[in-house]
Formats: sequence, structure tokens, C-alpha cells
Amino acid sequence: MTEPCTPTTELVEVEVGPVAHGGHCVARHDGRVIFVRHALPGERVLVRITDESHKRFWRGDVVEVLQASPDRVDPPCPVAGPGGCGGCDFQHVSAQGQRRLKAEVVREQLDHLAGIAWEPLVEAVEPLTGWRTRTRFAVDRPGDDEGGSQVPVVGMRAHRSHDLVSLPEQGCLIAAPGTPSPQQLEEVAAQGSSDEIRVVVPARGKPVTITTREQGAELVQELCGGHGYRVRADGFWQVHPRAAEILVGAAMEMLQPVAGESALDLYCGVGLFAGALADQGLDVMGVEQVDRAVRLARRNVPKARFISAPLAKALRKLPPAVDVIVLDPPRTGAGAQVVGHLAGLGARAIAYVACDPAALARDLRTFGEHGYRTEAIRAFDLFPMTHHVECVALLVKA
Repeated sequence: MTEPCTPTTELVEVEVGPVAHGGHCVARHDGRVIFVRHALPGERVLVRITDESHKRFWRGDVVEVLQASPDRVDPPCPVAGPGGCGGCDFQHVSAQGQRRLKAEVVREQLDHLAGIAWEPLVEAVEPLTGWRTRTRFAVDRPGDDEGGSQVPVVGMRAHRSHDLVSLPEQGCLIAAPGTPSPQQLEEVAAQGSSDEIRVVVPARGKPVTITTREQGAELVQELCGGHGYRVRADGFWQVHPRAAEILVGAAMEMLQPVAGESALDLYCGVGLFAGALADQGLDVMGVEQVDRAVRLARRNVPKARFISAPLAKALRKLPPAVDVIVLDPPRTGAGAQVVGHLAGLGARAIAYVACDPAALARDLRTFGEHGYRTEAIRAFDLFPMTHHVECVALLVKA
């Protein structure tokens, strides 16, 4: 866990440089790098240093904009900005500006880590607010009131801090419709002792509020391409309501699967891509390390076979050859061992779905070392107002 840092009183004036991976921009002061949040490239700003604990760099927050970028806007959420909620990195940026920043991050990571030239374009995905179907709220219980009962406060954590920022009256701006109001969340918090409330707004059925393990085990229904998927309320599913449809569509368009071919869905979760591949008549095997997700995948996609194991330990159980692969690893990427083995299976096409451009670039470089060429890359703004971006890459034999 990242340790919180106490802001200093030091203020410095800087000219802001390029955007960097992680939701901040790079500036320099007296030869020292400062990672600045709530800034935009080309701006001149006054920065409060928030972290001096690193020898090579500092961290800071903009406290005054002296010369603004044309992409700067007023944050639509009253608790966004310096010292506020740490969830949204880019509420001070226009929608087009956000996509340009993310595209530049992807472009730089691909160039620096993989030597891949990519024309920067992040595709817009509506809605820009009210999209987060899975939201975590923090709960603080600061003390007892006069009646002797604890009074919980519900909100979000500040950036790199344990400090709680109370929700605005209208609630979280990016939370999906159906998410309980701040007052309702406080009532939920008062009924239990958890320091976290998780809310799931599924495609079908009522929203689920989770404060206990039993509530997390409740099944919700999600949809993609006319296919229904059962998912545990505390399990993984894409958070943007259009994400599953968009990512599956991009992967299928790239792979051009043919009925009768063999396919792998790796890091398959509850079988999202396996379902799409099986629906097109492919012989599908999926691999997922979370056993309870695999049990649901078998129910969601009965035509496919599934292995419950970490992929690195299941490599010897994969078939010796396969036609197409969908790879959707966690934020850390697949890694050299997995990529090297998959390249040896001789797939004619591989769709790599990535939520971290640095991990994507590293793995694409490794695929290149094993005889695969990156044919295409698409990027989608599936996390508006934040620095996160989702990519789908197509790899073919060189």
C-alpha cells in the first residue's frame, strides 16, 4: 500500500511539460523533476509540493493557473481538484483534451518500450459521466455522537492519502445511475461496521450494495452481444456499461474468427470472450486463476472448456497448437514466460486487450522477439475523467 505523504508549504512556479503515464504532467524546477497533478502541457502554474520523499523527483498539485491551456475547463464535480477526491485525474480537461492526453501516453509508451510507431487516437465512448457501474466508497467512523453511537462518513480517498473526502450532495459524478445517494450510503454505513461500501449496477436487475462477504457472493446478470453472463457482485466485469460490447467487437473484428477453428481465452474471467468465440462456432478453451469465476464461466459458456489455474502454471495444459488467441491480462501484463509460450502455439492471430499501456508495450516487444508483428492497435476512452485507457492490439505472424 502506498504510504500517504504530508503536503509541504513550499510553492514553486513552473512551466508544465508533457503528460506522463499515471495522470500527471512533468515539470522541472532547479533541475528537479516534479510530477504535477491537475496541470496541462504548456501551462504556467503555481505548484504546491506534496511529496519530497524521493531523491529523484517530487510530486505536486496545481494551486494557481497563471497561463491556462485551451483544453482547461472548470471541473464539473465540486470535490475534484487539488486536495479533493483522488478518483478523477482529468476533470479539469475538455473531453477531446482528455483523449489527446491519453493518446500521447499510449504513443509514448509504445515508442519508448516497444519501438512501435502508432498514430495517436483514442476513440470516444459515451457516456462521459454516470458510467461507473462498479464503485467503491470509503467509510470513516470518526467518533461517537452525544447518543453514544458512531456517526459514519462516506466518501472517496484523496490522492495517495488515507484522508476521506466527503461526497458532494449529488453524489459521485461518474457513478452509474442507480448508485445510492450519499444519504442512502450513510444509512448503509450506519447499519454495519465495514470501512468500505461497494456498489454494483448490473445490466439487469437491481443495484447491489456490498458490505459483507455474503453480499459479494450474490450473482448479477450482465449482457454482451445478446449473451447473458452471471457474475458475482464482487467479481470482475468491465466497469463502463459499453466496455464489454466494444472490446469484444474490436477483438472479433481483428481476429476474423472462422467456425471450426480452435481458440484460447486467457485470463478469461467469467467467459466474456469465450462466449463470443463459442457463439461463432469455435472450439474454445479458457484459463482463469479465480476458481469461482471459472465455475461461473462454465455455466455462462457451456460449449467451452475451462481451466482453473494461474496461466503461468497452466501453460503445459494448453493445446500444442491453436488458431486464435484472446489475451486479457491484469494491469501487470502477461510477462515474458507466458508470451514466449503463447508465441510457440503458432496462432494466426492474437488479440491482446490491455488496461495499462506500459504493460502492453512490454509484452508487444516480447511477442516481436518471438516472431509476431503488431498489425493494429485501437484505444478506447472507457474511463472518462480518469487517466486510464483501454487498448486492443492485433498480433500476426511476421
